[in-house]
Amino acid sequence: MGIIMALAFTKYYTTSLRNSSLSSLHVSMNLTLMIMPHLLLLLIFILLLVFIARITYSIIWLPWIISRHFNKQGIRGPPYRPIKGNTDEIRCMFTEVQSQPMDLCHDIVQRVCPYYHRWASVYGKTVLSWYGPRPRLILSDPVIIKEALLKTGEWFEKIDPNPLSKQFYGEGILFSKGKKWTIYRSIANHAFKVERIKSWIPQIIDTTKLMFYKWEDENNGNEEFEIDVNKDLQNLSADIISRVAFGSSYEEGKEIFDLQDQHCHLASLAQRSAYFPGLRYVPTKNNRERKRLEKKTRELIQVLIEDNHKAENNSENLLSLLMSPHKFINNETQRLGMDEIIDNCKNFYLAGKETSANSISWAILLLGMNQEWQSKAREEVLAVLGHHTPPTAETLSGLKLVNLVIQETLRLYLIAGILVRQASKRVNIGNIDILGGTQLYMSIISVHHDTKIWGEDALEFNPMRFTKTKNHSSSSYFPFGFGPNYCVGQNLAMIEIKIVLAMLLQRYSFYVSPTYVHGPMLVMTVSPQYGMQIIFKRL
Repeated sequence: MGIIMALAFTKYYTTSLRNSSLSSLHVSMNLTLMIMPHLLLLLIFILLLVFIARITYSIIWLPWIISRHFNKQGIRGPPYRPIKGNTDEIRCMFTEVQSQPMDLCHDIVQRVCPYYHRWASVYGKTVLSWYGPRPRLILSDPVIIKEALLKTGEWFEKIDPNPLSKQFYGEGILFSKGKKWTIYRSIANHAFKVERIKSWIPQIIDTTKLMFYKWEDENNGNEEFEIDVNKDLQNLSADIISRVAFGSSYEEGKEIFDLQDQHCHLASLAQRSAYFPGLRYVPTKNNRERKRLEKKTRELIQVLIEDNHKAENNSENLLSLLMSPHKFINNETQRLGMDEIIDNCKNFYLAGKETSANSISWAILLLGMNQEWQSKAREEVLAVLGHHTPPTAETLSGLKLVNLVIQETLRLYLIAGILVRQASKRVNIGNIDILGGTQLYMSIISVHHDTKIWGEDALEFNPMRFTKTKNHSSSSYFPFGFGPNYCVGQNLAMIEIKIVLAMLLQRYSFYVSPTYVHGPMLVMTVSPQYGMQIIFKRL
């Protein structure tokens, strides 16, 4: 009986305990379900506060600290505007100056670099501006410029283009850094050695002759005719870089150049606007067009690469060097991937075409405006070459005055009006304490037009100024950059410009057409906005 009662009690107690536990668990679950939404809301609230704090710090507090840092040094600029910085103002200034031509003179800073021209007159020669929340010092101090270019890779580095522009440039030599840049530069140095360039002179001459034949055919052999030389010189430079660097001709690469011209315009627009994360993924009209142009360009260059690989008598040019294995540090053999080859091809197509074509165009304009200098240059060419003999590597060196004309052209209408670097650490240059991460927008065009450096006649065309050593020291003349990142195609560009000018002076006298409209503008290089109409007369 006792045993039965004990068992009954045990069963009752166990059941009660189980019911009690289940009840407690049920209560706990209910409490958890009630608290969970509140905990989730609290977590979201905390994350939101952290996000707001970080945004506030990056777009308000940090720019204020940076402004104070530079203001204490007497460096000021236009008011900082959250998120966009001063990009809207800069874009509006470019739109304004490009909406109408300018007088036919060489005071072009106001048109090529309008924001610096206006701000420097208000805030001084060193201006603090903002690209979004990033600080930019816009300046024209040759001491700082020289140091920044010389110390690139050590104190300073090239700035990454925003993702919309980077789609155009890719990962080629123009914006690569570190080991990649060292590899690409080594290949380019080998491809553009002086002796190799000299071997290309016959090809440059033949291509230039074809342009002259085209002019005369199109004008029915007339003694006098008008040409938009910039358009034809773009084709000429494109053909030359195609032949000597890629083993093709302009006709084969024409579609590539056309696509790059279109993409270049879109990249230029992107560079003047603040970039917001994720913007490249938004299917806007321009973004869709960028994607289409990039895809088509890569496909065409890949065909060019494959054709070059199959060619039987494949000479050693830039493309073949890009495709070949190379030994670098520690004798490590490396071969560039297809994307790397394509991106470098894009970079060299762009640089090779733009630099020479625009420089020759401006030289023709300057000689067309200054008939006395044109006559002197022609006298030298005829004395050294004669009327019909094409130049050679040896005779080119005898064209001293032509060389001075080119130097003065590159001073007044240099290739890159602006060079950009970013401080990789805190440095002191020219009595300025520059914070790490600060971008330097170096107005080379302003240095080249500075009357304190070049004299009161700085805005006039005077090739003889380069016979005075003090006026063209490396501290104030940067037509091809300076330091480790100077233009690797400098020697090719100089030889090409000299050959075309010499052959032009042998055959024609020329002057500026009344239809010419003066409009230097900065896209990737300083270009004539409305073309370059010149009237030629056969000698």
